Amino acid sequence: MDTIWTPELDPAIKPKYRAVVQAIRKGISSGALAAGDKLPPVRELGWTLDMTPGTVARAYTVLTEEGALSAEVGRGTFVSAAKVEPLPIYTDMEMDVVNHLAGGDNFEVNLFSPHLPNGGQSRLIRTLLAQIAQDPPSGLMHYPSRRGAQPAREAMLHWLRDTPLGPLVEGDIVLSHGGQNSIMLIFQTILKGRRPAIFVEELCYPGFRRVATALRADVVPIAMDEDGLCPIALAAAAERYSEGQIICTSPEVHSPTCGFSPLSRRNRIIEVARRFDLQIVEDDCYRIGEAQAPGYRQLAPERGWYITSLSKSITPALRLGCAIGPREQTAALHRAAEHGFFGLATPLTDLAAALLMHPEIDGIIERTKAGIGDYVKVAVNALGGYDLRWRSDVPFVWLNLPEGWRASAFCRAAEKRGVRVRASEEFAARNARTPHAVRMAINAGVSLESFEAAMGRLREVLDNPNEEIGV
Repeated sequence: MDTIWTPELDPAIKPKYRAVVQAIRKGISSGALAAGDKLPPVRELGWTLDMTPGTVARAYTVLTEEGALSAEVGRGTFVSAAKVEPLPIYTDMEMDVVNHLAGGDNFEVNLFSPHLPNGGQSRLIRTLLAQIAQDPPSGLMHYPSRRGAQPAREAMLHWLRDTPLGPLVEGDIVLSHGGQNSIMLIFQTILKGRRPAIFVEELCYPGFRRVATALRADVVPIAMDEDGLCPIALAAAAERYSEGQIICTSPEVHSPTCGFSPLSRRNRIIEVARRFDLQIVEDDCYRIGEAQAPGYRQLAPERGWYITSLSKSITPALRLGCAIGPREQTAALHRAAEHGFFGLATPLTDLAAALLMHPEIDGIIERTKAGIGDYVKVAVNALGGYDLRWRSDVPFVWLNLPEGWRASAFCRAAEKRGVRVRASEEFAARNARTPHAVRMAINAGVSLESFEAAMGRLREVLDNPNEEIGV
């Protein structure tokens, strides 16, 4: 049952959400609120205090991130059992609250990029940052170095311990500023000649094309089927483009379609790669659960490259990832990073070393994954009657639109109803023919209730096409 406690606000504290935060802190410290007590829903407390639900939701978010409260999907918000020192209330510029508000069913919900559930990582990162600020292991008065980043690489090795990549030691790992930076490092290491070509899935992560364009390489889209890249189409393209050097693929979790490439398909891709001497770059950034098949670095160690980051499992804010190549290319890959930016900032490598080895991190990732599953379930319940592709541990869903719809028209109709989704065209080459489909990312920055309302609005659009928005 909800607690009957009502906060007494200090009228001198502005803005209002800060007054709510301070009142709840005071209630906890005085014993008026005990561990395990359930706080009122945001709408109820907002009505009682004569303020918007969004204001109350913002206060709850601040207290949840510092650990004073805990939010349980489907149950509510509770006083945490842990004794937590209060963190400062941040200014509007320090908190992007637009995507964190959970009040109201009609405000805009942005489903362009995933916003992960908070499984406790925010609190842990703040705690570790405070500790590092007091006593940074790497110091603050010298350049980054490969030797100084060794603890961070060892932590990344530990984090990748169950990933089937073949023989791997910490020296094989090159730390990067996220997955996109890893792509750049690998392309810089591999590409040669005046006009190299890169083969990508016909629907793929747009970052592959952006890096190729920056490095003046041609991008050649390859046809796909339900198992991923078509080997016959890949071989035909390799015959045509003699300067082809790289195959880019996402075999475990394909963005945007949620697809998976089985081992048999991976082996056929390797046959083509060996025939035409192509390197294989595997983007594994979206996988949170266990790998379902060996990675290309294990299957083809002489030409398999691997990319991952923390963006889809812990947080994208840190811009922390890694690139791993064939053993004989490791030195060149390290040089690409060191010649480009010397290495990651030492406070960031100190944080990586502490975060990825922390005893809480596995539990945090499991809670984050479970939270993603809760949002995916809502999407499936609302849209599952249509051609929806999804996985419970992947923070997006892919919707093949019913006959008569164009992706651009559906996106406009959705935006009119306060929901922003990404059309299939954004994942394809400029002149490519694309399916009439959209990708919808999980946005756990809004409440499950508000996300459900957004899915309901999309269902209404699909159920009621008309001449204005259907073709």
